[in-house]
Amino acid sequence: MTHTHAGYTAVIDTPPGRLAIRTDDGRLTGIDFVDKRTALMSPQNPLASEVTDQLRQYFRDPAFVFDLPVLLDGTKHQQKVWQLLGKIRPGHTMTYGELAGRINSGARAVGNSCRRNPISIVIPCHRVVASTGIGGYGGHVDGKVLDRKHWLLRHEGILN
Repeated sequence: MTHTHAGYTAVIDTPPGRLAIRTDDGRLTGIDFVDKRTALMSPQNPLASEVTDQLRQYFRDPAFVFDLPVLLDGTKHQQKVWQLLGKIRPGHTMTYGELAGRINSGARAVGNSCRRNPISIVIPCHRVVASTGIGGYGGHVDGKVLDRKHWLLRHEGILN
């Protein structure tokens, strides 16, 4: 059975998994990891095409820096966290506690904002780690979802 999702403007295969892209009014609004049963979809508009191209560049070159117009719908706290995430350069990490200290918040609140990040990879929540290890990813602390974070961090040379 093939799954389709209204609202996606492209669905592509990438090394860490299938990604579905959402754009609206000339801005990127979401990138989701989706099940392999979700049908592939070629870009439906110029921005979806650009997002696809930039994602492919990143998967070829982990130092690639995204430059895309985004629209982020979230609380004031989430917006602050997501803005800081965008400043963590490829190949670098920051702990939840370090990020929290920069915005006068708590590590758990930062983790919750990371979990709600609507634009995976472009807004690099995978670069936020726990002080005692890799931390979680997308609200998961093990399994396939965490394997994606391991893949992304290895791709950027952060993990062996």
